Amino acid sequence: MDRFEGRCWLDWWANSSTVLGSVEVHVVIAAADNVTWAAHGCLVSDNDEDRDGFAFLCDLDPLFMLRLEDGSTVDVIVHPVDGHRKFTLSEYTGTFE
Repeated sequence: MDRFEGRCWLDWWANSSTVLGSVEVHVVIAAADNVTWAAHGCLVSDNDEDRDGFAFLCDLDPLFMLRLEDGSTVDVIVHPVDGHRKFTLSEYTGTFE
């Protein structure tokens, strides 16, 4: 995969069995080199309540699970910008960057 663009969900898990929040997002993921990737996106909803909930979860802990339409997932760190309406993503490797 050189590039993916589409709708996904950022899920925030309280523990291994409880999703506390989920937000629909539009993301662009592109290969940066043979090993790494770069990703950015935005919330699909313009609703202030959705943005505020997303902001709360990001401030609590920026670790989310990115879930694609096919059900595949990857753990990511969300780096919000533009008042939590847009963001960049980095892969979670066990440490916060």
